[in-house]
Amino acid sequence: MSAPLDGLRVIDFTRVLAGPHCTKALRDLGADVTKIEPPSGDLGRIGLPHVGDMGLYYVQQNAGKRNLSLDLNWAEAREIVVDMCKEADVIVENFRPGTLKRFGLAYDDVRAFNPRVVYVSLSGYGQSTSWKNRPAFAPTVQAETGFTALVEAHFGDALSEPRNDACSHADVYTGLQGVIAILAALHDRQRTGEGQHVDVSMAATMLSVNERAGAMLSGIDTDGEPIALSANESHIFEMSDGRRLTIAASPIYSPIFSRYCAMMRRNDLRLDPRFATAKLRRQNLPALLAEVSAWLTTFSSLEQLQTQISEAGLAVGMIRTVSEFAESDWVKEWGAVVDVDDRAGGTVRMPGNPWIFSRSALPPPGVPAFQGEHNEEILAERKISPARIKDLEERKVLLSRRNPVGSFD
Repeated sequence: MSAPLDGLRVIDFTRVLAGPHCTKALRDLGADVTKIEPPSGDLGRIGLPHVGDMGLYYVQQNAGKRNLSLDLNWAEAREIVVDMCKEADVIVENFRPGTLKRFGLAYDDVRAFNPRVVYVSLSGYGQSTSWKNRPAFAPTVQAETGFTALVEAHFGDALSEPRNDACSHADVYTGLQGVIAILAALHDRQRTGEGQHVDVSMAATMLSVNERAGAMLSGIDTDGEPIALSANESHIFEMSDGRRLTIAASPIYSPIFSRYCAMMRRNDLRLDPRFATAKLRRQNLPALLAEVSAWLTTFSSLEQLQTQISEAGLAVGMIRTVSEFAESDWVKEWGAVVDVDDRAGGTVRMPGNPWIFSRSALPPPGVPAFQGEHNEEILAERKISPARIKDLEERKVLLSRRNPVGSFD
């Protein structure tokens, strides 16, 4: 049983997060991914913490990829990469638009000698818009596309100071949209025999993944009711033993308020004038949440509580840290956390695959490569002689190093 993408050859011109996250998914689905790393190295390598000489931020997004590090300012380096691109099924890059054109590696350049290639460009604002040259990082794209404003509006006065969300949503979601684009373009290539270029924008991605964007763009007044299905206003409660939980959806929302009343066996709350409308429930929210909290303290068993909440068609989740979740039975059952070689004689824990296939077998967790670790191996496959490889190393066309910063080997 082979992996779903077994035999797919991917050239990875990416760094930091959106691009590496995209190509990591392809690798974990079985593709042969070769990362092309510039002399300065992937900035992700300096992300903390480190184990020995390996940055764990880099490990999470790049384990399992082979690594070729060379300086594309040299004609010899460009010749090597062009030769590899001739055989590539997929090329992924997330530089600022136009960067690879300077090296003769833009889509039009590659298409001339490999018309079957699927070439995906991930960028902040696309390859041809008036904003194409703006630097784009997750926090800035999230700010531009309304996500940061949503966070601020949601937390309001609870924040002692304005701040961004803790996760790089724009990068990760864009990487996943890149995977979707690649799989779609590969399917199209099966029908037509031709590859194509796909332009993926972080900004457009952030709009597409905002499930409330359509409601917000309508400008319709909901008369105090939460928009969409109120998941964004789910509240956090504390049980009698101190454990904290959230119930998905807000009792401000009229359909959910009815379910809360049924869940608590409190039909009297339906008749309480303080909670008669969404506007009134919003105005009297502390009192309403106090009723829910008092009900929760009557439970000592999470299983019993979950049963009663489920009967009302609602869901409950415990507030856990990542480390706490990693120790749960579910994580062990799924294999959601795996051990990855840390290149220092031990292992580190990393997220496992989000897929379980009924017939295909996925590859084991990969080993993170040092910069340029596979230079000789990859070039030998291309019939480049040891003497030639040594010459390229001596002239710094090929580069390698183990440490994230400092001198090259």
